[in-house]
Amino acid sequence: MSLIGGRSAVERYYIVREDILPEAIVKTIQVKEMLKRGEAATVHEAAERAGLSRSAFYKYKDGVHMMNQLERERIVTVSMDLEHRAGVLSRVLGHLADSDGNVLTINQTIPLQGLANVVISMDISAMGDSLSQVIAAIREQDGVRKASVVAQG
Repeated sequence: MSLIGGRSAVERYYIVREDILPEAIVKTIQVKEMLKRGEAATVHEAAERAGLSRSAFYKYKDGVHMMNQLERERIVTVSMDLEHRAGVLSRVLGHLADSDGNVLTINQTIPLQGLANVVISMDISAMGDSLSQVIAAIREQDGVRKASVVAQG
């Protein structure tokens, strides 16, 4: 397993009972819920009402999700080795969009020896095709050397 910045490159998820979570995590969820329900117009307002600093909210907001939110989404992470040529990643992203995949994150390494590793996390809950069909189609794209699912939730 490779390490990036001292942290594992593999995302791990845990189910934790709310009463043992640190207060900042619970308040981050409260802020997100206030914003979602329209009870606060801004992050500043919601954070103030929850008793949380905005910096703490921004630190945790992308890593904290309600369990029911994750159940509605089917999130997968795909790792690909792409040739360093113009348009290769664009064609892959176009195929994902055509398949109704919703890209959440894209991480790309600097190309070495003509290849770049690209890791894409996406919500596939709206996809009509099966994940295996989509991955097979990505592998067939010109300039794609390798494509595989590395995480699925």
